[in-house]
Amino acid sequence: MYPEPARHPPAHGVVEVHQPTPMPPAVVQPAPMVPVQPGHLPAVASVVLPDGRVVTGYAIEPAKPEPVAAKPPVSRAAVNVALGGIGFGAVCGGLLLLTTFITALTALITQLITLAAVIFGGWIAVQVFSASGHKGGTTVNIRKAVIKRNRFYQ
Repeated sequence: MYPEPARHPPAHGVVEVHQPTPMPPAVVQPAPMVPVQPGHLPAVASVVLPDGRVVTGYAIEPAKPEPVAAKPPVSRAAVNVALGGIGFGAVCGGLLLLTTFITALTALITQLITLAAVIFGGWIAVQVFSASGHKGGTTVNIRKAVIKRNRFYQ
């Protein structure tokens, strides 16, 4: 899969060794120090040590961080508009859910009424059509009956 490495005959010749030649360092003259005076001179402080020596120098003030830029205040009108928008969205969502619920409830009631009408109508149809098939109750032959004093006699 991989090619065989190439075989080279050993080198029996003279080997040259090259040594780097050091270069002398460049002489750089330092830039002259120019004292810079601060924009305003701080007060000079003198301290008397316990052994009587007096040390005079400038007082070093601690570094103060730069003040953070104050955020602009949010107006009450902007807060009221934002809260009103959130409330309006919530009310619209609630009304949408309410109308959806009412629609679903109306459809359910309509289906229940239709189911009751079908079942009750079928029961009435069975009663009507089965009554014509056989007659129940007592059969009275009126021709043979004798009516005396408002009573039937057979």
